[in-house]
Amino acid sequence: MPYAWPRYPPCASDPCTSRECCGQNRYNTIWPNLIGVAVDEAKEIIMNDNPLVNVVFVPQGGEVLEIFCCNRVCIFMDENYVVRKVPVVG
Repeated sequence: MPYAWPRYPPCASDPCTSRECCGQNRYNTIWPNLIGVAVDEAKEIIMNDNPLVNVVFVPQGGEVLEIFCCNRVCIFMDENYVVRKVPVVG
C-alpha cells in the first residue's frame, strides 16, 4: 500500500526530492496535456490521476514558495481560468 501524504498544507515530501519519488511509481506527477484546459477540468483530471495531491490555483502574476512538496500541484492560470503552464507535483 502506498504512503498517503497528508493534505497540503502542510507541505510533505520527506524522504522524496523528486517528482518521480512522489508518484511512488503509481501516480502521474506531470500533466503536459492540460495546457489550454479550463482549470476546473484540469483539477478534476489531476485529482483522479493522483489522489495523493492537493491542487493550488495560482492566478496570472501570482507566485508560489520555492518549497518542494509531494502533496501539491500548482495550476498556473490566465485571466480566462485556463491552464497556462504544465502542472507538476512539487
